[in-house]
Parts: sequence; structure tokens; C-alpha cells
Amino acid sequence: MYKSEWEDNRSLQEYPQTPAGLIAENLLKAQEIARNDSRVPTQLRNYLQKALDVAVGLDAYPDAMAASKRKMAPGHDSGDAGGAKTGVGLQQEHTSSCLNGQIFKMFIHMIRARKILLIGKLKGYSILAIAEELPDDGKIFACAEVPYLGVNSQEAFDYSSDGKKISMRVGPIADTLEALHAEDEHFDMVFIDADQRSAVNYYSFVMDNHLLRMDGVICVENTLMKGQVYLENISEENVLAVRKLNTMINSDPRVEQIILPVQNGLSVIRRSPAPPDAVIETKKEVVRDDIFWGYNKRRILDRLRLDDKVAYVTGGGQGIGRAFAHALGEAGAKVAVVDLVLEKAEAVAHELSLKGIKSIALAADVSKPKDVQRIVDTIVARWGTVDIACNNAGINMNSASEDTSLEEWDKTFNVNLRGLFLCCQAAGRIMLNQGYGKIINTASMASLIVPHPQKQLAYNASKAGVVKLTQTLGTEWIDRGVKVNCISPGIVDTALIRSEALQPLVQRWLADIPAGRLARGTDLQAAVVFLASEASDYMTGHNLVIEGGQSLW
Repeated sequence: MYKSEWEDNRSLQEYPQTPAGLIAENLLKAQEIARNDSRVPTQLRNYLQKALDVAVGLDAYPDAMAASKRKMAPGHDSGDAGGAKTGVGLQQEHTSSCLNGQIFKMFIHMIRARKILLIGKLKGYSILAIAEELPDDGKIFACAEVPYLGVNSQEAFDYSSDGKKISMRVGPIADTLEALHAEDEHFDMVFIDADQRSAVNYYSFVMDNHLLRMDGVICVENTLMKGQVYLENISEENVLAVRKLNTMINSDPRVEQIILPVQNGLSVIRRSPAPPDAVIETKKEVVRDDIFWGYNKRRILDRLRLDDKVAYVTGGGQGIGRAFAHALGEAGAKVAVVDLVLEKAEAVAHELSLKGIKSIALAADVSKPKDVQRIVDTIVARWGTVDIACNNAGINMNSASEDTSLEEWDKTFNVNLRGLFLCCQAAGRIMLNQGYGKIINTASMASLIVPHPQKQLAYNASKAGVVKLTQTLGTEWIDRGVKVNCISPGIVDTALIRSEALQPLVQRWLADIPAGRLARGTDLQAAVVFLASEASDYMTGHNLVIEGGQSLW
């Protein structure tokens, strides 16, 4: 597709008006002169051809490799600026803007953007492609001086469920920005088209009035202006305006900037992680302590990360344990999924691997000391240590107290309390030796109240024991760097709970829950990440209750 034989047949007008396109255009002119002059050495002609091949590919190859996978509505092409273009014209327009659109979408994903401000003319297709990358509650504010979206764009917006995320604001952009500031809007990303003489003012307003959030990103298109910004003797006002904008951003101590030489140039600007002295030195005194800078220069969300930590979750093959395994992995930890049934552990480990999370599956009966020691030894042999122990395995057997057999009592306590103790002890030895570790035990709301109408004496007593064990280890080990806490969930909505036979019981439970619903596995995930992270380093022996208020009634 990019071979010189094909390129030789192109006219000068067919090259895109980008720096790479202009280089290719001038190389082609030089090549034509060389062909018509017998004095030009063959070696020079060959070098011209090689240079032309490279220049042509500078736009075409990245575009091809960033091909959009977005599906259009039947009978619709990508959105246009004027509403009167043919399908072929629209497809060419999409191809020329595809790379920047894919870069934008990548940035949105990387910084988990939810709210975006677009300043200037982006093609309708690009706006919709960006909207698709946002979560369901995401929002795009697109502002321009005059209407520029045509019929095809509006039809695409109406067809797509993502069209509702887009709010078009037409009118003087300065007035629109003032209105957004008055509304206290805050954006994760701001896109600015540099090919407008007031782009400098728009950038200044966004930064000076805090329209960009602390970790936000600004993307500025057309910052190379067909390669003219770095040429001398340029008098065109738009080019001079872009050059001024680039210089201003480069000298702004609040941000860091790079210019990507794609299409007509794309500047990526982020607010500096820590305000430099030039910004801090204001008329008001600033207390430069850990609260201002972040403890160990790590801000709060960074301190919740679990990057390079090693965790295990018992009972990880289903329910709460599966939710914990996903949460710890998403926060950055390597996760060993432990379950009595290996196939269940393998299924969850496979789910984690699909997300790019390093994981292994292990089978163990936590009531057996040899099984517990084996899983800890296996994890240490594989990953070198254990930083986070999530002891979640448990069982529940219902019976009236007068009918509870010793077998039922022993089986419940063997898993819920004995097994948990064995796991705490085996993992605790590793953690005490290294001087740091987090143990999170799964207790239950039943440690605080007597759930009814079901009768579950052994379960209630065992979970109360989990809380007291947690408190004891938490106070005994904290001075050696190991923190032990527990989570007490309410009734969690699982496949078993949703069975038809239990529906009458569920209705009784719901009447006792102020939140009006059962807990979801996802309701517990933030808690386990917090307790596993350095953000909870001063917390130990705590029973974190998450039950929708049920224990308060």
C-alpha cells in the first residue's frame, strides 16, 4: 500500500496538508526535477525515492494502525462538518482524523476521564467517538463560535446511545467559558483547536480559573501548523498565534508539555503533579507539609494503589471472595485465588488474567494446617512474599440451637475460625519477618446482631470469634508493622439468595435493612482495597461494618 510504484502515480494535490504531507510533496517535486535532469546521479535519485517512501508512510501507516473499530448506524457514514458530503468524502475525512481521534480515546481511557471540554471545531465523528469512550454518566461540552455540525452528524448522534452525553454550546467561546466557570464546572480533559487566534486566551482562562482538575490533561490540535511554526520569516497571523501559544505553554511552570508530530501536531499538556515554587510563592502563606505535598510525596489516590504487592484471597472462587480478588488486582496487586474447589479458583484467576492481572489459582482446605502452609509456601516461591492476606473462606449451616449437632458446630468453627487463625498465623509469620503486612478477615454483621428469622448459632458465634481474633492480633502485631482488620458484610445478593425458595426470607430481610436492598459484592470492594493499602497504615483491630444500616435497627 505504501510502495513507491503506487505513490509515483499520485498528483501533488493528493498529499495531506500535514508536515509529513508537505515533506512528501516537496520530495516528489525534487524527484521530478531529478528524473528530467540526466546529470543527477542514480544514487541521489534512489535516496530521494527512499525519503519519499518514508515521508508518505509518516501519516498513512500510523493512521492504518489506529483504524477505528466503531460501528456506524446502518446507512450512515461518519459525521461531517457541513452535512452535504458524500460517503466517500466522509470516509476520507475520517481517515485523516482517525489517528488523533484514537489518541484522544486512549488518553480518556488512561486518565479515566468523565467530563470533557471541547473548544473549537472537532468533526462530529470525532466527538461521538470520544463520547463512546466515556462511562454512562460521562459528559462532553462542545463549544464553538458558530454551528458547524451537519445533518449526518446529528443523525449519528440521534442513532447512538452515546449522543446524550454531548452538550453543544454555540456562541462566543469566551462567554461560554465564563458561564462554565460560573457553574463551577471542572473537567478531566480539555481539547483546544490551536487553529484559532484566541487559543492563547482560551488556554489561559482554563488554567487561571481552574476549569482543569488537578490531574487533568489538555490536548491542543494543530500545534505544528503544517510545519510552519518552526520556520523563519513567517508572517501569517494564525501561525504566529500558534507559535505564541506553544511558547506560552512551554514557559508555564504549572504544566508539562510534549508535542507529538502526528497529523498537524498534537500537544499533550498535564498539570504538574506538585506545584513548583514559582506557583506556590504567592501573597498568601502556604504550609508545605505532608498534607500539602502528600505523605512521602504520594497523594491520597496513589496511596490506595497496591502496585507490586502480593495478595491471596481464600474462598476466592465465588461471591465475596471473587469480588475481593478483582478489587485487589485492579488496584495493582498480584493475586492468588484460593478455593476448596480448584475449578472455581481457576475460573476467577482466568477472569483476572483477561484484565492483565497476574494471578494464580490454588486449591486448599483452610481447616487443614498442611494445606494452609502449602498455599503460603507456594505464593512465596512464586512471588517472593505475602503482603496482603485476605482470609475470606467461610460456611454457614442453619439449625435451631437445640438441634445443632457437635458435627455442625465443629465443621463451622473449623472453617470460619480455626481456618482463619491458621491463615493469619502462616501469613503473619512472613509479614512479621519482613516488618510489614496487611491481614483482612471476613467477619459478618452476625458478629454484632442476631440475624433473623434464620437460626444459625454456630455461624454467629464463629463470626463473633473472628472479630475478637482480629482485635487481638491487631493490637499484638501492629508495633511490628502488621495491621489486622476485618470486614463485616450484611446479607450479600448472590445466586443462592436469588433462588425462588428463599424469596419469602429475602422479603423479611429487606424489611430490616434501612438501605432497602441487599449488599452487592461491589459494595465491599473499596473497603478491602483501603484496608490492604498504605492509606490505612494507622488502622488495626477494626471491624468495618458494611450492611446498609441493618445492625442499627
